[in-house]
Amino acid sequence: MSMPTTSFGERVVAAGLVSQEHLAEAEAKAGAGAGAKEVGLALYQLGYLSDEELVRELAQQLDVEAVDLDKLTVPEAVVDLLPATIARKHEVVPLAQGDGSITVASFTPLDFTALDDLRFVLNAEVEVVLAPLSAIRRAMERFYGRPGGGTEVERMLEGLEGGEAEGGTRVYVAGEEAGADDAPVIRYVHKLITDAVRLRATDIHVEPFETRLRIRYRVDGVCFEIENPPKRLQPAVLSRVKLMSGMDIAEKRQPQDGRIRMTAMGKDLDLRVSAVPARHGESIALRILERESINIGLEALGFDASDLRRFQNIIARPNGIFLVTGPTGSGKTTTLYCALQALNNADRKIITAEDPIEYHIGGINQVQVHEEIGLTFVGILRAMLRQAPEIILVGEIRDEETAQIAIQAALTGHLVFSTLHTNDAPSAVPRLIDMGVPPYLVASSIQAVMAQRLVRRVCTACQEEYEPDPAMVRSGGLSEADVERITFYRGAGCGQCSDTGYRGRIGIFELVELNPRIRQMAHDQVPLSSLREECRRSGGMVTLREDALRKVEAGITTLDEVLRVTQAEVEAEMIEGFAQ
Repeated sequence: MSMPTTSFGERVVAAGLVSQEHLAEAEAKAGAGAGAKEVGLALYQLGYLSDEELVRELAQQLDVEAVDLDKLTVPEAVVDLLPATIARKHEVVPLAQGDGSITVASFTPLDFTALDDLRFVLNAEVEVVLAPLSAIRRAMERFYGRPGGGTEVERMLEGLEGGEAEGGTRVYVAGEEAGADDAPVIRYVHKLITDAVRLRATDIHVEPFETRLRIRYRVDGVCFEIENPPKRLQPAVLSRVKLMSGMDIAEKRQPQDGRIRMTAMGKDLDLRVSAVPARHGESIALRILERESINIGLEALGFDASDLRRFQNIIARPNGIFLVTGPTGSGKTTTLYCALQALNNADRKIITAEDPIEYHIGGINQVQVHEEIGLTFVGILRAMLRQAPEIILVGEIRDEETAQIAIQAALTGHLVFSTLHTNDAPSAVPRLIDMGVPPYLVASSIQAVMAQRLVRRVCTACQEEYEPDPAMVRSGGLSEADVERITFYRGAGCGQCSDTGYRGRIGIFELVELNPRIRQMAHDQVPLSSLREECRRSGGMVTLREDALRKVEAGITTLDEVLRVTQAEVEAEMIEGFAQ
C-alpha cells in the first residue's frame, strides 16, 4: 500500500466535493488526530459526502479496492459462511472465498475488533474491499432477507411447523447436496453438518432439554454451543437426522445406531450416528469420520523418533498381541488403522472384527459385528482363523471369551491388534488377568502395550512465547533448570483457531515392550506399582506425561493442556499408591 502524498481532507477539497469550512467542521467532529476513515465518516454523517463519494475517495486515498455490489453475483455457499447477525452487526457482506481467506465488503476499513470478530466466525483471514453503505444494505437484504425476520436458523426453517415427520421431503441419497428448493429442515441439517466440517468438528451433539434444543460441536476434544433452532422444530430436526442415518423414525423408546455417507465441502464423510431416548426427547450424537484422515501415515501421529522405530519394529513381528489402551476418543482406532495401512501389502491377508467399522480400507477384509443376529466378536474371531490370515484386528477386547480366542490366535502364529480400556499401558496386564485369562497366557502372548491420549496443538498462526504459572510448573514436575531451558509457547487466539489458541491435535504415547523380566512379573502377578517401575526401568516406557512434556519442549502444545489431559492418570497412580 503506497503512502498518500496528501491528506484525505485535502483530496476531497481539491476534488471540489466539500468546502474548506465543511472540512473544518468534520475534522472538529472527528476529533484531534483523526485519520481518513474518521474524517470521511464525519463528512458523510454531516451530509457533505454521499456514501458513493466517500467510498471512491477512501479507496483512492488508502489504495483499497472498491466494488459495485449491485453488479456482483455471490455464490450461496460463500453467503452461508457468515451468519446474518454478524453481517448486520458490522455491516459487511461476504463476496468470495480464497485460499485460507474470505473477502468481505465494508463501507469503511474495519477496526481491529471487527476484524477479530470476523476472523473468529469465519475461521479464516479476512480481506476487506469497500462498497457504499446503501449497496451493502441492499446486498444484506438480498442475501439474508429483511432485518427483524428472526435469527438465521429461524429464517432457514421459516414455514416449517414442529410436526412429527417431514411431509414431502426426499429420502436422503448418499453424496447429495442440499439445494435452494429443498425443504427447510433438509437445508438446515445439511448446513449443520457442513459447518461442523468447516470448523473441523469431530462430533455433533443434538440434545433436547425442557425448553430448548441444544446443538454443540466438539472441536479438538472440547465442546462448544452454536446457535440453536427453536424448540418447536425439535421433532422435525431429529426425524431428519434419523431418516438420513437409516433409523426407524417411529421408534423413540429404544436406542438406535445408524450411519450416513455423504460429501460436504469437497470431503467424503462417514457419520456414525447414535440416538438414545432421554427425558425430553432423543439425544443424538453424530461422529464425523473423514475417510482420508487415516491416510496420514505413522509419522504424523506424534511419535517421538525412538518410539516410532520401536512401534514399527513391533508391528513387523509375525505373531503376538499388540494392545492399544485409552478412553473413548483418545485416537486408538486411528493408530491401529494407520498400522494396518502400513502392513497392507499383497502378500498379507488382514481381517478385522469391528463394532462399528469406522473407516473402510481397500485391500482389508472388514467384518461388522451384529450381536442381534449372533455375529459377535467371538463368532467372527473363530471364523477368521479358518481364513488363514496373517494379521487380525479385534476392535475391542470386552470379555474373557474374546480375550482367550485372541490370545490363542497370537500363540498360533497370528499378529493380533486390539484395544482395551485402561488408564496406562502396564495396567493392561492385570486387566486381562481380572477378565479371567490365565497369567501364563497373558505373559506369553503379549508383545507390547501402548497407552495414548490426544493433546491440542498450539495454533502456529498466533503462536507466542509466555511464562507459565509457577503452580503449573510444579504440577508438571518441572525443575527450575527445566524452566530456564524450555521456551514455552501458547496461542494468543486468532481467526485460524477460532480464538482458542489451539488448532488440531497430536498423540502422546506410553509404549512398553514385554521383555523376559516383565513377562515373569506378569506371570507372578506382582503389584501394579512394581510392574510399572520395571516397565520404565527395562521396558523402554516413557509415561504419557513425560511424552507430553517433550511436546511442550518442542513448542507443539502447552503446559496447561498437558496437565488437563494427564491429570486423571496421575491421580489414579496416587490413589493406587495409597491403596497398596
